[in-house]
Amino acid sequence: MRLRHTAAAAVGALALLLTQSGSASAATGDFSYEFVGLHGHPQSATLHDPASPSCVVLPEVADPGSSEPAFAPHNDTDEWVMVFTEPNCTGDSWTLRPHGNPTTAQLKLRSVFLTGRH
Repeated sequence: MRLRHTAAAAVGALALLLTQSGSASAATGDFSYEFVGLHGHPQSATLHDPASPSCVVLPEVADPGSSEPAFAPHNDTDEWVMVFTEPNCTGDSWTLRPHGNPTTAQLKLRSVFLTGRH
């Protein structure tokens, strides 16, 4: 009898764990930014419905030794976003509100943290 209760508890715990581990969500909307491309011309990139909470290193500007930082981020997602001056969500940071206005080119970034807060 105890074995049956123990097995049922283990199965229940496993089911609970599986439902919680899949609870990662995505922000709804777009996060966009500009960067200087390989030929020296400004280009734009957009993260569509980015996963959250998570730190995203912007691939075009990930290496500070070989690229200028991205600039002019625009948070048009439904979540608060922190932008960082260095890769891996380090360095100076600024917080951008959900569905905010585009920022100026003076705001530089190399990584973004989506907070998971609506």
